[in-house]
Amino acid sequence: MTFRAVRILREVDLVLAEDTRTARRLLKHFDISQKILSYYSYNEARRIPFVLENLKRGQQIALISEAGTPLISDPGHKLVVAAIQNNIPVVPIPGASAILAGLVASGLPTDRFVFEGFLPRKKGRQTRLKNLAQEPGTIVLYESAQRIQKTLEDIVKILGNRYIVLARELTKKFEEFIRGDALELLSELQDRQLKGELVVLIAGTDYRPNLQEMKSE
Repeated sequence: MTFRAVRILREVDLVLAEDTRTARRLLKHFDISQKILSYYSYNEARRIPFVLENLKRGQQIALISEAGTPLISDPGHKLVVAAIQNNIPVVPIPGASAILAGLVASGLPTDRFVFEGFLPRKKGRQTRLKNLAQEPGTIVLYESAQRIQKTLEDIVKILGNRYIVLARELTKKFEEFIRGDALELLSELQDRQLKGELVVLIAGTDYRPNLQEMKSE
């Protein structure tokens, strides 16, 4: 959390939260008592008219996600579009973002990268990876611990034995970076069960890492 984000949360009339339980813990930590209203993918459509009505009345409303930055694989895009269409200012409050946190600590090139979010669970999954096969920049994905093994297998099958960095639980207590080529990571994960959310960073076609140097860091 930044000082600015804490100040904004104290000043607004209402906080929209993807998970109200997480939001209450956050606000309590900073001694903030603003009203919280749930706002997530399944109630987004019916919340937007209410939110717009209150914004037009002059209220200030903040949107927060359970972790990281709203709209980045989290709800909020429809609300931002609706606000813009109604000439309501949208003010971004920069803060933690797993994409950038993982990228800058990965050791992979940062001058060019593509963010793909979560891959489709079934239909279209392999097509998405095939479309990335010739991407020269670093490829950034989100993945759950439960599906990472399958994702690594698909990467080997479609992209080849690429150098990969798994960034786990970024900015949290059990933050961890696991580095190696895809087959090595698959072997390592056979002996352990990961938990939490993962950022998967895949070397692009222009990158040829010295694996021994990377592992010794």
